[in-house]
Amino acid sequence: MSRTVAALPDKDRNRLDDTITRLHTVNGRLWDTEDRVRGALLSAAKVADCKREIDQLNAERNLLAERADEVLGSLADAGRADAPLHTETLASVVDRLSVLTLRIWHSERAAARDELARRRVPALHGQREELCAALDALVSDVVAGRRRLPVPARFKLYGRDDAGPSEIKPSRRLRRVLAFGGLSECGKSTSAEFVQRTCGAQRFKIGFLLRQAAHREGLADPYALSPRRQAELLLGELNRFADAHIDTELFTIESVHDDASIAELKRLMGDALQIVYLDASFAVRVERSGTPAQAIAAKDEIKTSRGAHQVAALADHVIDNTGSIAALRARLRRIAAPPTSTALRAATPYGLGLPAAVASATADFTDAVRAYGPGVRLATLTGSPGEGSWIADWSDLDLLVIAEHEAIGRVHEALEQYRTALGGAASLGPTLVTPGELTARRLTPRLAFVLHQLQQGSPVLHAVPGLELPTITQGELAFAAVRELPQVILTMRRLRADARPTTLRQLYKHLVLACRLILREHNQWESGPDRILAAASRMPGLTALSVPSLAEISSAWRDGEAGLVLKPVTMAVDQLLTWYAVQLAA
Repeated sequence: MSRTVAALPDKDRNRLDDTITRLHTVNGRLWDTEDRVRGALLSAAKVADCKREIDQLNAERNLLAERADEVLGSLADAGRADAPLHTETLASVVDRLSVLTLRIWHSERAAARDELARRRVPALHGQREELCAALDALVSDVVAGRRRLPVPARFKLYGRDDAGPSEIKPSRRLRRVLAFGGLSECGKSTSAEFVQRTCGAQRFKIGFLLRQAAHREGLADPYALSPRRQAELLLGELNRFADAHIDTELFTIESVHDDASIAELKRLMGDALQIVYLDASFAVRVERSGTPAQAIAAKDEIKTSRGAHQVAALADHVIDNTGSIAALRARLRRIAAPPTSTALRAATPYGLGLPAAVASATADFTDAVRAYGPGVRLATLTGSPGEGSWIADWSDLDLLVIAEHEAIGRVHEALEQYRTALGGAASLGPTLVTPGELTARRLTPRLAFVLHQLQQGSPVLHAVPGLELPTITQGELAFAAVRELPQVILTMRRLRADARPTTLRQLYKHLVLACRLILREHNQWESGPDRILAAASRMPGLTALSVPSLAEISSAWRDGEAGLVLKPVTMAVDQLLTWYAVQLAA
């Protein structure tokens, strides 16, 4: 049979190998459970649990046998419909061979203390040799068309007649789950807590989920169930919570100490489940825990007996947690919120409404950083140039450059040439950030907003193909506004205390920025200073802000008549600061 199976395509051969291995594993667990249920001292609740487990294992056994027959059936010569029909399928023979192998193994273990078992061992080996030979002969006959196989479907029924067996699947609202594994004091809880705090994940312990499921299903001990059944119970509880909390995008589960059950959960969930294994040496874990080494060793012994150390072989991500907290958190953020390729809209400086001299200098800078190769990932003007509302002698040139750390020095040289070429026509405000900082989501609120604008279609001057950027949601921007607003208010209050014509520009821009952040917090997304100030005037309890238009203010600034518009701007700032103080005092 082995030579015939070897001729199958790689995909079918691997599927068959995996299915038969799982079938033999299920038969082994079924044998152990049937032994356990015969215990004279077993309580009625434990007997009920064992019966449920036996039913579940039998269902798995039949499902795996059918899957094996799907592959083995392809060996048959379909052209011989008149060939004699065999009494059972090839997978049924393989299943019998699995059970016979287990019987030999258990008999050999009992032979040392049981004379009857010892005498049976040679006969069992003889039966196995005969069954292997019969299987080989059957496969040869099937391949040659001398024998036909029956329909492999077993049509097994478990439970009520009106409730056919069905495989549990992840809810469409269960989008992403991180499962943290590792030995004692490796950082599982610390990592899950960080993901909860920074990514808004819902955090669970596996034990809690299993206990909840056991209570719901009337089970006394869920840990006595098969790994497959445990995985189904876990998925059922996750589905139930996800369906009840539709805004939750991310879940974490901790204490992954059983490699078999997490492997089954991975089969049920696929890529929606990401297994994260935290690795650290024994010495490091002892030092970090502050507890005696023997206490950590004792915990490790319990966890390894359950297969905790073997979770690493199943993990989607293995993290060496012997380095810095910064490195750990950066890796966790990339796993919890992976970057994605962003479709960016390219534009030339001449299409951004810039004066000719500014556009020319910007084009030269773009050509310079593009020549540096993939070390410079992106260059773009943000704010008013990206929005097409740049005003000469008023607007800044806010520039974002994403570049590898090794390329930053060359970017500095290009920036110096850029400033020289501008010749005072505009004030340049560059922001330099590395790709690692972005994917680790080490973002200021301002940078998060710029990335969101790029996602919404703001143009870029240069971007390498396939650039991956973190996805920024409006919800994240609203939270970022809460963090950024206090600093903006403090700065605006300082500028107000020193209000004079020369500070008009800064004072006005901080007024607009503060209003923009307040609106974001209220889920209002306005752009353009005039529209932002008008929308802010409608905030509950805020007297309408009577501020000249941006065109009037910028014109007065350029003409050296800032004093004419300073008073209404300062009055608006006072109104907003008074409103803000009242809101927080309430």
